Amino acid sequence: MGVKRQQGRSDQPSLFEWVETDLRHDTSGEGVAGAGMSEESQASAASEPARALTDRLMEEVCRLSNLSEAYYRVVSNKGKPGIDGMTVDDLSPWLGEHRQTLVSSLLDGSYRPSPVLGVKIPKPGGGERQLGIPTVVDRLVQQSILQVLTPLIDPTFSESSYGFRPGRSAHQALLKAKEYVAEGRDIVVDLDLEKFFDRVNHDILMSRLARRVADKRLLRIVRRFLEAGLMQDGVCVDRREGTPQGGPLSPLLANLLLDDLDKELEHRGHRFCRYADDCNIYVRSEEAGLRVMASVTRFLEARLKLRVNRQKSAVARVEERKFLGYRLLSDGKLTVSPKSLERAKARIREITSRNRGISFAQMIDELNSFLRGWGAYFRLSDWKTTFTDLDGWIRRKLRCVRLKQCKRYRTIVKFFRRQGVALRDAWDAVLSGKRWWRLSRTQAASKAMPNNWFERLGLVNLFRQHERLQPV
Repeated sequence: MGVKRQQGRSDQPSLFEWVETDLRHDTSGEGVAGAGMSEESQASAASEPARALTDRLMEEVCRLSNLSEAYYRVVSNKGKPGIDGMTVDDLSPWLGEHRQTLVSSLLDGSYRPSPVLGVKIPKPGGGERQLGIPTVVDRLVQQSILQVLTPLIDPTFSESSYGFRPGRSAHQALLKAKEYVAEGRDIVVDLDLEKFFDRVNHDILMSRLARRVADKRLLRIVRRFLEAGLMQDGVCVDRREGTPQGGPLSPLLANLLLDDLDKELEHRGHRFCRYADDCNIYVRSEEAGLRVMASVTRFLEARLKLRVNRQKSAVARVEERKFLGYRLLSDGKLTVSPKSLERAKARIREITSRNRGISFAQMIDELNSFLRGWGAYFRLSDWKTTFTDLDGWIRRKLRCVRLKQCKRYRTIVKFFRRQGVALRDAWDAVLSGKRWWRLSRTQAASKAMPNNWFERLGLVNLFRQHERLQPV
């Protein structure tokens, strides 16, 4: 029984309607099976006032409204199945049969997650990124825990942390970085953490969580999520470190660990912006930058047991580096980084490949879907020529496609004639011996497919979209 996003939340509470009664009858939290001593000792690190507020968090996790909200989010986010093959459409009937067992195991602390499905995806800058896809049920549990922990932990994070936090975005980080550079801090300490999500130390992370959470059941289950095996190529590998990207809890836990770095930088009075594991520190001189790079590297490797990638990290002028896909200039202006522009062109080449065998209208629809998102993300760019140049290049790519779809000389001439090109000009262009790319730039092709012709077909104009998205 599939659950569609448009159904909203009205049908979902029935999945957990018995939970509130269950919580009222059993709120002791005793009888915890298989308790680990490490979480108990960590929980003692929480302060007494905090303990009074956080030693019953698992009851909040299992509350009707929280479980219903988590169910809604997991289903609406869709996502691939984990190792058990269960899809989000299978979650509702599964809960109908096992919901009481699930909540009971959460309340007594005996819940054990399944191994995550390991998937490697290519990184934009080369190499591969390890993802771990939890089962749908584990995603439901993680989402339920996340919704309880976020309002408790997120307000304690640094104002300079922008990644994967409610009400914060990459654009806010970029605007703050722009302020720092405009103030004269045009040297950046660009820190790159080597395989950060694969190297998170579980003991250090759990100690940070125990400072804020006293519920031993919740701590125990979070550690089990961290230690759940990684199933890849049919082999399940035990994990002693890392929190693979892919589960709802991973971003919060990553921010929790790196909050130590944020607090240290704040204590030293540095101006910085961090988005997940991407951290830029802005200083006024190269000498200061080198000192900061050395001291922060020592802090990360000694205190948090993380490794700084020496090859990718650097102290340089801001225009020589990129941050969140943008390039900052020494006067504080933002532009699209060359690598981001090249990646966009690579994607456009894929969509407009002349050998795809799809209709011209379908190609424009796919292109528009990409261009709207790309243009919206890079709306902070202060260089408008980036968009006008890219618009012209896209139109030429599409002219190439349309000409090749005609296939034969005579068909091209007929197309030109329908578009108002003189017969002689049409034949002169076709018989010029030019291949598709050069033919697309002829006067006949430009007259047959002018800019307003693409507008009538509905092609997104990046320059005009950029103008519309600017604040009034």
